[in-house]
Amino acid sequence: MKTLEIINNWVDQDSSVLDLGCGKGEILLNLISSKDIKAVGVEIDGSNINECITSGVNVIEQNIDEGLDNFTDNSFDVVIMSQTIQVLKDPRKALQEITRIGNECIVTIPNFGHWRTRLSLLLTGKMPITDPLPESWFDTPNIHLCTLEDFELLCSETSIQITKKISFNSSGHSNVFTRAWPNLFGASAIYKISK
Repeated sequence: MKTLEIINNWVDQDSSVLDLGCGKGEILLNLISSKDIKAVGVEIDGSNINECITSGVNVIEQNIDEGLDNFTDNSFDVVIMSQTIQVLKDPRKALQEITRIGNECIVTIPNFGHWRTRLSLLLTGKMPITDPLPESWFDTPNIHLCTLEDFELLCSETSIQITKKISFNSSGHSNVFTRAWPNLFGASAIYKISK
């Protein structure tokens, strides 16, 4: 089961959904067509915003790092932050904000603890380039790389509950290895969290 399918399964029909760092709006478009959600995206990239508008996705141009005070407490059923938290200046604040705004939140992250990343770093002595982390260290938008254990520890320290989690291998599938040893075999993971 791929990330988009899991998000679709975790979002209820007719929910209100906020997608932070929505990109071109692919997740929201999928949820609009399959779940008839009320969707709002937040994006900073102008070309992505134009794609959202062209596709009919409601989008707000906003820098998440500058705060989310324009959203009230519990104003959305679900807040999604897919492959976004690692590019933010303050991931702790972002987690606190999304759990304030949403009744439930869905977060996906790449795992810097994946065995291929570890092996590449060990053998080459250089920052690895992998499918989930495809850019060189000097070109990447990622400023806070973490392992799945790091993310889970941050959730614990900020009193955020992890209600569901699934890790994926580099092919985007969950299997016995990613379930048994997610921090070693999971190239990325998806979490459902709440306060």
